[in-house]
Amino acid sequence: MCYILKEFHTFKPSNWVMRYLTVFFIFLFTLSATAQENPISQKVSGTIINDYSLLPIANANVININKVKGVVTNTKGYFELEVSVNDTLHISILGYQSLRIRVTNDWLKNGTAKIQLTEKAIALEEVVVKKYDLTGYLEIDSKLIPEKENYRYSISGLPQGYEAGENSPNAFSRVLGSIFNPADMLYNFFGNKPKELKKLKAMKKDDTVRNLLESKFDRETISVLLGVDKKDIAEILQRCNYSESFIQTANDLQIMDAISECYEQYKVLNKKHE
Repeated sequence: MCYILKEFHTFKPSNWVMRYLTVFFIFLFTLSATAQENPISQKVSGTIINDYSLLPIANANVININKVKGVVTNTKGYFELEVSVNDTLHISILGYQSLRIRVTNDWLKNGTAKIQLTEKAIALEEVVVKKYDLTGYLEIDSKLIPEKENYRYSISGLPQGYEAGENSPNAFSRVLGSIFNPADMLYNFFGNKPKELKKLKAMKKDDTVRNLLESKFDRETISVLLGVDKKDIAEILQRCNYSESFIQTANDLQIMDAISECYEQYKVLNKKHE
């Protein structure tokens, strides 16, 4: 018995056994990490209703913030969407308070859920309509009407032209300056949100997201997808040298494309700097 124990204690695994075990554990670790980064996608369904009347809400936008994919509810308020556990869904429609919901295991098990939205109480503000005091003389009146000198460019797939910050005289120097200045807002924003900014390209591929952004002007969906405050969006565009007129009047799709344009320019300049 003592001899057997002695032999057991003196046993040493061969090199090939150690290599096999090392490769095996590396494989398990890689498999586990991949599973965490790419959780299994499933579909959840739900019905969106008015919290007061309990009637279904049609044409509500449901966007998976993590996967940047969206759907619109049908006439019965029903939707289905591809998700993973812990994904966040952003639900919005004109006239209702927007809602964010996290996907849970219980929701995936049950398969469907009823989601209630609350109507907004909108107070109408007084609108003052002003006219130009025209004289009837073209030479004089043409000087009274303000001119806008915004540069324009076109976005693929859209019929209308938009302002391009890169065509402005100071755009290059401002973006370049942020690379050398770690305190600059563009440096902090573009450097700290690489995952969020990658969503910009994904937004263009999903028709539901594109159509939603094209019809909105409140910057809400963009701020949710990029994880920034609405006020920060305006400051980002100012530092990319977009005009105040563009920032105030552009729809969310135009704003998204402007940020994407500035980010691509920043990446190019940053690589040259490195």
